Amino acid sequence: MSKALIFGISGQDGYYLRQLLAAEGVTVTGVSRSPGPWHQGDVADQNFVCELIRKTQPDFIFHFAAQSSSSHDALWKNTAAIGQGTLAILEAVRQHCRDCRVFIAGSALQFRNDGCPINEQTPFAASSAYALARIHATYAARYYRSQFGVKAYVGYFFHHESPRRPESHLSQKIARAAQRIAAGSQERLRLGRGEVRKEYNFAGDIVRAAWMLLQQDNIDEVVIGCGCVHSIQEWADACFAAVGLDWQDYVDWQDGFTPEYAVLQSDPTLLFSLSWQAAVSFPELANMMVKGLDHG
Repeated sequence: MSKALIFGISGQDGYYLRQLLAAEGVTVTGVSRSPGPWHQGDVADQNFVCELIRKTQPDFIFHFAAQSSSSHDALWKNTAAIGQGTLAILEAVRQHCRDCRVFIAGSALQFRNDGCPINEQTPFAASSAYALARIHATYAARYYRSQFGVKAYVGYFFHHESPRRPESHLSQKIARAAQRIAAGSQERLRLGRGEVRKEYNFAGDIVRAAWMLLQQDNIDEVVIGCGCVHSIQEWADACFAAVGLDWQDYVDWQDGFTPEYAVLQSDPTLLFSLSWQAAVSFPELANMMVKGLDHG
């Protein structure tokens, strides 16, 4: 029976990947900084990571652990979890588990974004502390792949959501507000720019793409997204429609708000060559999040 080790198992990606691997008959060992039914530890702790990998001898490793903030204030946390954590994993694999396949999560935000669909040839841009850490992790994977033959893969995740997102994320903020207002709350929802467009992928679909990537030997890095974008206004419309309401009756827009980007879109041509396609549609995702439905 195959064995997998997931760093960042307590997050939404870890949750859905754990479900997927269990269905595939893979034995899963999890790691998180948070307490729970897994190993509690820090992926940036080289001794901890090295000893865990030496003992468990996994066939697959997934590195999802990260600080999601792009603020410069998160510089050292991002550097530790993403950059140093990637090095700790890859070095441990080099020393103790050479046949293991390693998935490193990348991000759409590490690319230069000129409004065109982003693919694997799009140049990187260190536009934030978060992007800087992701770029560091990608080059670490390339180094260990080329110099030591480590089977290191990178999947660049585009925007993805699930009912397990915290409300600090905008998509969940809108979904939860629609849920509360439908239940009688008198609140109004204040948002930035409604015309900003991005993808709304389901986290379960995204981790399935990561798993598919590790099942083959021809592609080392791939953009992971559906390639379809929707505006924040469309997301608000879908969330409120899920509870029979008109979003325009409950949303206020902030004057002078400057978004991080106007559009963030993937070109998933290479991913589609692996026979991947999204199983959860945009309206289905909105309905899931508003109603708190899980999707295995």
